[in-house]
Amino acid sequence: MAELKPSIIVIFGASGDLAHIKIFPALYSLWEDGFFPDSFFIAGFARTDMDDETFRKTILDALNVNCRKKPINEDDFLNFSKHIFYLKSKYDDESSYKELGKFIKSKASEYNIPKNIVYYLSTPPNVYIKIIDGIQNANLTSSEFKGDNFSRIVVEKPFGYDYESAKDLNNKILSVFKEEEVYRIDHYLGKETVQNIFAFRFSNAIFEPLWNNKYIDHIQISALEPIGVGFRAGYFDKSGIIRDMMQNHMMQLLSSVAIEPPAIFHADDIRNEKAKLLKSIRPFSLNDVKNFAVRGQYDRGFIGNKSVISYKEEKGIPPNSTTDTYAALRLFVDNYRWAGVPFYLRSGKRLKKHKTEIAVFFKKLPYSLYGKDGMEKIKQNSIIITIQPNEGISINFGAKTPGFKMDIEPVNMVFNYKSSFKLSPPEAYERLIYDIIVGDQTLFARYDDTLIAWQFITSIINGWEKIEPPVFPNYEAGSWGPKEADDLINADGRLWNNN
Repeated sequence: MAELKPSIIVIFGASGDLAHIKIFPALYSLWEDGFFPDSFFIAGFARTDMDDETFRKTILDALNVNCRKKPINEDDFLNFSKHIFYLKSKYDDESSYKELGKFIKSKASEYNIPKNIVYYLSTPPNVYIKIIDGIQNANLTSSEFKGDNFSRIVVEKPFGYDYESAKDLNNKILSVFKEEEVYRIDHYLGKETVQNIFAFRFSNAIFEPLWNNKYIDHIQISALEPIGVGFRAGYFDKSGIIRDMMQNHMMQLLSSVAIEPPAIFHADDIRNEKAKLLKSIRPFSLNDVKNFAVRGQYDRGFIGNKSVISYKEEKGIPPNSTTDTYAALRLFVDNYRWAGVPFYLRSGKRLKKHKTEIAVFFKKLPYSLYGKDGMEKIKQNSIIITIQPNEGISINFGAKTPGFKMDIEPVNMVFNYKSSFKLSPPEAYERLIYDIIVGDQTLFARYDDTLIAWQFITSIINGWEKIEPPVFPNYEAGSWGPKEADDLINADGRLWNNN
């Protein structure tokens, strides 16, 4: 990986949690690993009242908690922090953006930096439009600032609230920036195992020939968390798990595991295939929403040995809330490769186990050489791609047990990043921020696949609005989710992978 270009990074919402938990730890790790040149600076733009030194102190405290490089050497941080500045500003104040423009000019001259600017929107979504208007009105993307260099904008999820709002936000961004300057972050795409899906499929002759409806019975995609809503209650109750996870993370995982091989490994070729795949998802009718879209909300229960409260008892949640904290879908991809193969997606909070995985189950044997008892023992072959917490891939197959009898038992062949490569992979945000500055959009959502995913998810949301919601809560904290989710997959004679 090459050294990054001299650049200016403007972080809107720089005093917030996302910046301190994810963005600054990633920037520091890249700097510590030698990717940043001496000529760069970071400008924090936020409403909190503080000066440069106070801001730098908050970052140091955050790094000591959240950075994979911790504990932080204070001398090293001092060298890093010389590149960090803070501007107390207002998102809806035109003068704040004019001051930002003057600041960029001054520091670019002082540091002898070309006008390579990344605008990172680490703010609540309700101020995205204000920030984009402010950038436009202050001419912060004009030729005066760009010249022959780049100007890019980074937008965090949620990218819209539904299909129409996503389309409006898209139109606004593209009225100011070109599509090649827009980086829509889905941090799941920065995870090493998600990137490895392409290598696993397209660089191994033993897997890709089997990656179709002739051999694969079904695919499960799970993103399960034991945590509750925590400090995100205000946002989450307006969103629910369907918007928070299904529209972005789960659709991206689905498209990654199911796309056709691109002509070349290039950002637009890959994203073209993703858009084609998402277009091939069979639309949901109202009847499909009733039968194949399950929603749930957690009750009191136990996570480990700790008693936890219900969703409606969480601070900031209305006692009559009907917001979903769990969702499960059964869907089909209507194309030549996947016709007839069901995809089961589930995501939820306050569940028994923390895991994000893609489980690919192969078809059962048509006939057993080992008699009736042997056939019952032989489990479906499967490939489990674990995205978190222990990144790796396991292949499950049958093998003969030692001894005189021909008994078949399932065994696992496991690849794990830490044991195989003797190192921990970089955090997702490190890879994504590196790619933003390099200008590689491979791991970022494009406007069309974002809108296609929203179109599908919005049809489910609209369907739920027409259907009487379940009596919430309908699953205990510490369980695997509502009974209806088990019924969804059991009706097809299958089981969730709850290992």
